[in-house]
Amino acid sequence: MDISVARVDCTEYETPLLVAKILEGEDALVGPVAKLDERMGGLIGEVVRRGDFRGKEGQTLLLYPPSGALPAERVLLVGVGKREDLDLERMRRAGGVAVREAMKLRVERFASLLHHAELVSDRISARAAGRAAAEGAILGAYLFDELKAKDPEAASAPGAMAILEKVEAKAAEIEAGVRLATVLANAENFARTLGNLPGNVATPGYLADTARKIGGEFGMTVDVLGRAEMEAEGMGALLGVAAGSVQEPKLIVLEHRGGEKDQKPLVLLGKGLTFDAGGISIKPAAGMEEMKFDMCGGAAVLGAMRAIGELKLPVNVVGIVPSSENLLGGAAMKPGDILRSLSGKTIEVVNTDAEGRLILADALAYLRRFDPAAVVDAATLTGACVIALGHQASAVLGNDEALIEEVRAAGDRVGERVWPLPMYPEYREQIRSEYADVKNSGGRPAGTITAAWFLREFVGDFPWAHLDIAGTAYGDGKHPYLARGSTGVPTRLFVEWVLSRAT
Repeated sequence: MDISVARVDCTEYETPLLVAKILEGEDALVGPVAKLDERMGGLIGEVVRRGDFRGKEGQTLLLYPPSGALPAERVLLVGVGKREDLDLERMRRAGGVAVREAMKLRVERFASLLHHAELVSDRISARAAGRAAAEGAILGAYLFDELKAKDPEAASAPGAMAILEKVEAKAAEIEAGVRLATVLANAENFARTLGNLPGNVATPGYLADTARKIGGEFGMTVDVLGRAEMEAEGMGALLGVAAGSVQEPKLIVLEHRGGEKDQKPLVLLGKGLTFDAGGISIKPAAGMEEMKFDMCGGAAVLGAMRAIGELKLPVNVVGIVPSSENLLGGAAMKPGDILRSLSGKTIEVVNTDAEGRLILADALAYLRRFDPAAVVDAATLTGACVIALGHQASAVLGNDEALIEEVRAAGDRVGERVWPLPMYPEYREQIRSEYADVKNSGGRPAGTITAAWFLREFVGDFPWAHLDIAGTAYGDGKHPYLARGSTGVPTRLFVEWVLSRAT
């Protein structure tokens, strides 16, 4: 969807649909909405005063202007809640609500006001408001229909949205926000599509080919290790996970060199398990089809690298995606097996369904050669994280409190929230093995924390933060700007964090 900023009075703009945001509990209409209300003969003010429209977050009301009153054919009121609660995330949600309503009306284009940004300009800049509105609209317009027969009756996203702002200085700021939002939201939608593709399409080889296309488009170096290269390196953990599948595993490495030659790179690492049946410790059949989403961390890394390349960020960034399947077969790893990892440490496999941490272990050891300034990884790692935090936030754990806070703050800014969990040394005892250096599961208690402790065994002396996105990588689509399936989390968080380091 193309988003532009039109420098025009809202009462003079011709459009099939004009969106106006309304605050809850404020009867007095001001700014552009007051001008719309005057041209509509007080219709907006009347529905607000009568309580037919209260401005509660997510509430909508479609109005038809009197004949000849406005060039706009329809006016959609969207509630954004109380003034004191209005923030960038609510603006994103309002953008998602607006585009969903536009899709129901089957309009090919629509326009929106950002007057609420003026009302809270002491807290939210025009640039930030424009970015949030555009992100919400582009994310909300996402549809995954690549594998369906074309249905002329099916809903489709509008092709264009115009944000109306006639004040030149403010319009320029909004445009800057829209430009950034377009790159980030499209990158997240790109990651969502990778996540939604089935396991027979989005194989490790498919992810590798996708990385090569990104590298070719944005001038990145791409290196892909296959089975033979992994054997030469000694990646016994990753190879152990892949042993039950005919699909060749891949370790995918993209390098964006936008900074100084001697600048240590930031590293983004994402779990790329393209299908997880659990291996010999097989998962229950019910819901197993959702295990195509086990590569969403890797999809987010590929989406983030795409955005970083498009933005030409002046920083060195390496994106790494270890990718395989975890299936059953005569060669599959078994509970009780001991694997020798790239780091040299041995791992007792007590549960073959604790496989994501195994492929990440070898990737963490491999990335040491880049001498990173900091590493942030993302993985759909533990069901325990869903129990702890539900679907509202990802867990963040690591070895550097300053980095954890950077990641948490970046998540807050883009609406992809994370919450820290402790890594007390006592938790390490749960993954102590009698037969190897470490075992791959500490059992059910504190499962998210002990999984992070396992990863920490393979982290070098660099700052490291781990995101467990098991509860946020995919969902039911009830969020205003999310569709059912892959969410793309944490693509925008990754890019926001890199942006904070690049400036």
